[in-house]
Amino acid sequence: MRKIRDVSIERSTKVLAGIFAVSGVVHLVKPEAYEMIMPEWVPAHREVILGSGVAEIALSAGLVAPKTRRLAGWGSLALLLGVYPANVKMATDALATTNTGFKVVALARLPLQWPMIRSALKAARG
Repeated sequence: MRKIRDVSIERSTKVLAGIFAVSGVVHLVKPEAYEMIMPEWVPAHREVILGSGVAEIALSAGLVAPKTRRLAGWGSLALLLGVYPANVKMATDALATTNTGFKVVALARLPLQWPMIRSALKAARG
């Protein structure tokens, strides 16, 4: 008798896939929105932004497909850790302004990355 494998998708994985899908499209349609948060040590800003958009869309698709979910989980984890310096730069830049709204958004992004990282790790571990 064949064992039936549970291929259901966790809610947190669905949310992460949705976030990546939307963010990936925005990266491709409006890359200039991300240029100001790119750390200066990163080369070829526009190309990296476009590449990360493609990666987010691919990872989004991979997260919802049972056969690629674990690999996409590891890829998602790597991507989230890789873009974290841009979020730190954004927060640092925001602190140097008088724009309270920008400060709130930029600082809120830092702790909001951790549930996404946790979701990616959960998907990676199956």
